[in-house]
Amino acid sequence: MILPELPIIGPTLVALDYAGVALFAATGALAGARLRQDLVTIAFFAAVTGVGGGTLRDLLIGAPVFWVQDWRYVAVCIAAAIVVWFLGGAGWRLRALLWLDAVGLAAYGVIGAAKAAAYGVPPLICVVMGALTACFGGVVRDLLAGQPSILLQREITVTAALVAATTFVGLQWLGLSVAISAGVGVILGFTLRAGALAWGWSLPAFPAPPPRDAA
Repeated sequence: MILPELPIIGPTLVALDYAGVALFAATGALAGARLRQDLVTIAFFAAVTGVGGGTLRDLLIGAPVFWVQDWRYVAVCIAAAIVVWFLGGAGWRLRALLWLDAVGLAAYGVIGAAKAAAYGVPPLICVVMGALTACFGGVVRDLLAGQPSILLQREITVTAALVAATTFVGLQWLGLSVAISAGVGVILGFTLRAGALAWGWSLPAFPAPPPRDAA
């Protein structure tokens, strides 16, 4: 089963795609800046983080890797690195990284699902592709920075990407426009992640095993 009308990757989703790349690239650049790396290394962090999730998605759905076909994506990553380099100011970096990551998760959750749908992928797999697109770049960023992955900190991250992707796919299935589906998906995904950042929302942890009876 596929979506009744495959979403067209038109201006709305193209703009969202560039925004997602820019936001994740900024988080990669901020991670490099926190390590006091040079500009070239910071740009590398930005590029790998910005295009990492989309690269995995394209390889899995059999699409041409997007940034190889369009040099502007890499240019956006480099620009994000340069902006972070010149802004400086260590005090705001961690908080900025978290909030940019929140917006990027929502935006990339939607664009990942949309591109998969455009290639005829079934709806459930579109949602999975949305989550992978949104999360994989951040995983690579944390590995490069030698930091514990944000996915392992019991904060709502993957769930926010899944909500964004599921909302987009569901609204497309109901026949709403791409712009409305994408907008609602991004808002809901971001709201969930923002709640985790602002108020500590989290999903229940796997219960600990009961203590053994004393011998």
